[in-house]
Amino acid sequence: MKKFNVCIVGGGSTFTLGFLKSFVRMRKEFPLQKLVLFDIDEKRQELVGKFGEILFKEQFPELEFSYTTDAKEAYEDMDFVFMQMRSGGLPMRAKDEHIPLSMNLVGQETCGAGGMAYGLRSVVDMIKAVHEIRKYAPEAWVLNYSNPAAIVAEALRREFPKDKRILNICDQPENVVRSCSRLLGCSWEDLDPVYFGLNHNGWFTHMYDRNTGEDLLPKLKKLIKENGFLPQDAEQRDPSWLDTYGMVETMMNDFPEYLPNTYDQYYLYPEYKVATSDPNFTRADEVMAGREKRVFAECKEVIEAGTLGDKFDDISDAHAEMMIEVAIAIAYNKNDRHILIVENNGAIANMQDDAMVEVVCELGANGPRPMGVGNISQFYLGLLVNQVSSEKLLVDAYYENSYQKALEAFTLNRLINDAKKARKVLDLLMEENKGMWPELR
Repeated sequence: MKKFNVCIVGGGSTFTLGFLKSFVRMRKEFPLQKLVLFDIDEKRQELVGKFGEILFKEQFPELEFSYTTDAKEAYEDMDFVFMQMRSGGLPMRAKDEHIPLSMNLVGQETCGAGGMAYGLRSVVDMIKAVHEIRKYAPEAWVLNYSNPAAIVAEALRREFPKDKRILNICDQPENVVRSCSRLLGCSWEDLDPVYFGLNHNGWFTHMYDRNTGEDLLPKLKKLIKENGFLPQDAEQRDPSWLDTYGMVETMMNDFPEYLPNTYDQYYLYPEYKVATSDPNFTRADEVMAGREKRVFAECKEVIEAGTLGDKFDDISDAHAEMMIEVAIAIAYNKNDRHILIVENNGAIANMQDDAMVEVVCELGANGPRPMGVGNISQFYLGLLVNQVSSEKLLVDAYYENSYQKALEAFTLNRLINDAKKARKVLDLLMEENKGMWPELR
C-alpha cells in the first residue's frame, strides 16, 4: 500500500496537535511515509514539533517526522499540503476584532470588516505560498482551510485558474452535521446532508438518514426547539462557541425553513452580535487565554517529561479527522461526499457561475464533482449575492491595488452597510496592516 508524504503549513498552530494525534489514530486508513511541519514562526513551531517527536517515537515510530522554516524542505516530494495559515497571527486577529467593535460594527475574524482585513493579509500570503508549493511539488494536492476561506478561494481561483489540485474547505458545515448527530443520538456518518451557500454563510435544506433515506430535518427542528443546539464536542469548547451554537435555535425560530450554518447569525443579527460582544475581550483574546495556553502547556509538559504519559487518548478531533478524510477520498478515489468550496458553474442555478460556493460534492482522485441544488429562493439569494459581490470587490482591490474597490467592498458588506463607516474602518485597518496588505491607492 502506498504511503503518503504530507506537509502542514502553520505547524505552530494550536490546531496542529489534533492533527498529529489524528494521524496516529488514522494511520491504517491513511498511511504516512513522511510528515513535515512548516511555519515561519520558528519558536512557536518548536514546541509543537518537539511534542510531535515524542508522540511519533512512542506511537508511530516508522514515520519520518520533521519540522522546518525552509519552504524547499517543507514542500519537496509532498503528496498533500494541508494549509492552516493564520496571516498576522493571533495578535492581528485581535485587531481585526477590536477595531470594528470600537465603531459598533461586528468584530469577527471571517465576517465583516475584520474578515476583510484578514482576507487581504491571507490572500497576499496564500498566493505566495501556493507559488512556492508549485515550484517544489507541482503535483501535490493543496488542501486549503485557511480563513477567511471564501476570500482566499476567490483569489486562488483567479491566480491559478488551471490548477485542479487546489481544494478549499471549511470544517464548520461538518461540525454542524456532527452536532446534529449528537442531538439525534446517531453516528454523524449516518447523515447525508444537502447544503448550499458561501463559506460561513449557508444552510442545510435536508438532513437525510443515509440508511433509510428519511429526511431528518423535521425531527431536528423539533429537537432544537425543545433542547437548543450544542456542538458535538461541547465539553471541550470555549464559552463563546457554546453561545454561537446556541444561536441556531434563535435563527430557526425566525427562519424555520432550513438549518443554518452557525456563522449566519452575524449576517442576520449584526446589531445583537455587537451589543453582546465585549470590545475589550473578543474571541481572539479568548483563544489566547484559553486554547493556546492549554495546547502549549500540554506540549511543555510532555517535552519536560520526555514521554507522552496520559497525553494521548482516543478522543476524536473533528477538524483534523475531516481534513484527513478529504485526503483519503482523493488518495483512494473514494468519491465520498464532502461539503467543499467550488466554482459555482450552475450548482446554485440562479447564482453567477464564477461565484465560489459551498455545496456537497463527490470527491475522488480527479477532484470534486458538485451536486446541484437548483434555484434558491429570493431571501437566500439576496444574502448570498450581496456577500459574494463584496468578496469579489475585495479581491479586485488586491489585484488592482485599488482603494476605491476596497471601499466599495466594505460599503457593500452587510455587516458595515454604510459608506462613511466603511471609509473610517477601512482607513483604520489599512494603518494597522501596513506591510501586510497590498498597497491601496
